[in-house]
Amino acid sequence: MNEPEDVLLGHRPGAFEPVGAAVAVLDADGTVAGWTGDARRLLGYSAAEMVGRPAAALLEAPDDDMSAALTAAERARAEGGWSGRVRVRHRDGHVLGLHLRVSPLAADDGEDGQEESAGALGAGWIVAAADRDQVGRSVWNAAASQSLLVRSPLVVIIWDPRLRYIWVNDATVEENRIPRERWLRRRIEDVLPGVLDTPPFEAVIRQVLDSGVPALGYEFSRRTPGDSPHRKHTYSISFYRLDGADGAPLGVIGLRADVTANRRARARLDLLSEASTRIGTTLDVMRTAQELADYAVPLLADFVTVDLAESVPLGEEPLARLDDRPGLTAVFRRGGVATVEQGPVALWGRGEAIYVAPSSPFVQVVRTGRSILQPVMDVAPGGWVDEDPERARVIRETGMHSLMITPIRARGEILGCAVFVRSRNPAPFEEDDLLLAEELVVRAALSLDNARRYARERTAALALQRNLLPHGLDGGSTLQVASRYLPADVADGVGGDWYDVIKLSGARTALVVGDVVGHGINAAASMGRLRTAVRTLADMDLPPDELLAALDRTVAHLDEEDSDSGGLPVAMGATCLYAVHDPITRRLTVARAGHPPLLLLRPGSGASVPYVPAGAPLGLGLLLFESAEFDLPPGCSIALYTDGLVETRDHDIDYGIERLAAALTPPEAALEDLCSGVFDAIETGTLSDDATLLMARPHFLDAADVASWELPDDPAGVAGARSLAARQLAVWGLPELTATTELIVGELVTNAVLHGAAPIHLRLIRHEVLVCEVSDSEPAQPRPRRATGEDESGRGLLLVARSCLRWGTRRTPGGKTVWAEVALAPGD
Repeated sequence: MNEPEDVLLGHRPGAFEPVGAAVAVLDADGTVAGWTGDARRLLGYSAAEMVGRPAAALLEAPDDDMSAALTAAERARAEGGWSGRVRVRHRDGHVLGLHLRVSPLAADDGEDGQEESAGALGAGWIVAAADRDQVGRSVWNAAASQSLLVRSPLVVIIWDPRLRYIWVNDATVEENRIPRERWLRRRIEDVLPGVLDTPPFEAVIRQVLDSGVPALGYEFSRRTPGDSPHRKHTYSISFYRLDGADGAPLGVIGLRADVTANRRARARLDLLSEASTRIGTTLDVMRTAQELADYAVPLLADFVTVDLAESVPLGEEPLARLDDRPGLTAVFRRGGVATVEQGPVALWGRGEAIYVAPSSPFVQVVRTGRSILQPVMDVAPGGWVDEDPERARVIRETGMHSLMITPIRARGEILGCAVFVRSRNPAPFEEDDLLLAEELVVRAALSLDNARRYARERTAALALQRNLLPHGLDGGSTLQVASRYLPADVADGVGGDWYDVIKLSGARTALVVGDVVGHGINAAASMGRLRTAVRTLADMDLPPDELLAALDRTVAHLDEEDSDSGGLPVAMGATCLYAVHDPITRRLTVARAGHPPLLLLRPGSGASVPYVPAGAPLGLGLLLFESAEFDLPPGCSIALYTDGLVETRDHDIDYGIERLAAALTPPEAALEDLCSGVFDAIETGTLSDDATLLMARPHFLDAADVASWELPDDPAGVAGARSLAARQLAVWGLPELTATTELIVGELVTNAVLHGAAPIHLRLIRHEVLVCEVSDSEPAQPRPRRATGEDESGRGLLLVARSCLRWGTRRTPGGKTVWAEVALAPGD
């Protein structure tokens, strides 16, 4: 029969000795009565060899140490234990230095607290022995266990198999303010009645106890002493089973951490992430302010207002110009408001001026730039609320009880303040609420500032564009015109397209359509410069191809200036189409610089595309432009447009031109109706660029309204020219213009005879004004000069200038033409 390896009488392993120590039981005479397996492994003796033998036999020098051993035994009996170092001989002969701990064998508590005696005190001894290294490890383990189980900031709890508390650390006691003795051998509901949802909590503990598999990160919420009635803490607890030496479960240990701050931080991040998709969806100041208010109600507050300072332009009367009310001053304008209340709560609507008392916290927030948190709103008598009776009435009627005000600040500037109030929600605002409100306002403030800057630039660009584009198109009696302009960004409304109708000499009219790359204030400014340049060149009466060549050089110079100043060459790549309508010859002369061709609408036959050489876009410096000239049939119409009208993301420009031609029906319809029909057929969401349409319907002059003569190259013919003009005026019924016209004709013909070359022609045109033209084959153009007292000539052009509405010269294929216009009625 094999002897048991461990013989231990009346002793529960692990009750006294350090983990892994060799343990023996001695009777009152010092004889070994019990011997453990750890003792055999430490000293080499089996239980059979040691039980019944004196323990002193193991000492290195038993005779010399016996008296010391007896003295130590008596001392241990008197003091209830002894520990110290001894030298013991191993079974194989070598000597070990051991640390002994001798304790009297005492009674053991039963499970229910009943004492079951295993021998009287002093009837035996428990001896635990360990070598030096093992003792050091035991001391370290004991210190670590003490820190973890007792002084850890984590809550540490141990339940026995019956789910009763058998250990709680200091953190558990301090948090719940319940003494340690009230926890031991009690269930959860006995100690914390109604605090936890106990059944699912205990179900997790039982699962760990039965399976041995740890349960990690189980979360639950509860209130602790000192919490507000409107807040709960969130905890995360992990459960581990404690097993004995034989593998039997001894209980479950729980390690619990407070994760309230982490969960609230995560919830804030989730809310802010959602806010970034719902606040600042447009570059509109008022809409952004309203989005902030809408998002915060009822998520954070029951009533929210977003009030903007004077620095945010809303297109209203400046606050500084508004009269103050008794005791109140206009400080803000309402940008957004939201509430859970039914009926009117806000005293001011969106866009209205907000009057506040100078002592109110709203003014303080804007002045200091710091938020204000009032968990209980300050409505004490005599305070700022009483200075505003209407506001005080609303506060009391709705039960507003908690207040937060945060400044709206972006890029170092205060844009206003956001006000958060609770009325129906009984929970007062806390620091976490203020932190969330401030972070929401920070997100909104950047969007508001971007919207403010955009609004400022958009307002400037719109004003610039309105001033640079023609305020009204007038083609006179020879040209009926209509136009439409649609920006690609309807909300922006500013682009680089332009169009113009310019009256030229000889009853002619120029039609212009151009396109500058880009949008915004830079494109509008470049458009204005190009339109001004075209008008200047048009006044020089340059043919279309020469005008575009001069405009190309102008664009190149402008782009050089922009590059030198560090700006972008916005005008580079601009396009333009320039056409001149002559109602006398009934012809149209056209040149284009990289611009789409015009459409010619003939009654009964639809739209066609006359051939005009495309030319290069402006600013490239190629200077290669050609003009095309063709007859205009009676009743026709002309359509000039920009590429945004015919180019889309899905189709090329040829398809767009065909679609535009199909929309211009019927050709004989009124021009306004044709324009409306085209833009009604366009899906504005598909526009990738600004779209411009300029429609013109030519009218022609009757042959009876034009008279022309070829004059001799002889000074004697000047008098004959005056007579011809006088007789024609009589035919037209304009005798009152005879004197003025004879003076102008005489001076112009004289200059042509003296300084020009034959042939010389005189032409009179009865139009909106009376036009006198003298042409010759000399290309050199006359220039007026101031004559001195001794000069006999040099005053002719000055006399002409003082006698007419305007005068000028233009180059012709055969030389030049000098012209002057006279009002049909005196004083016009």
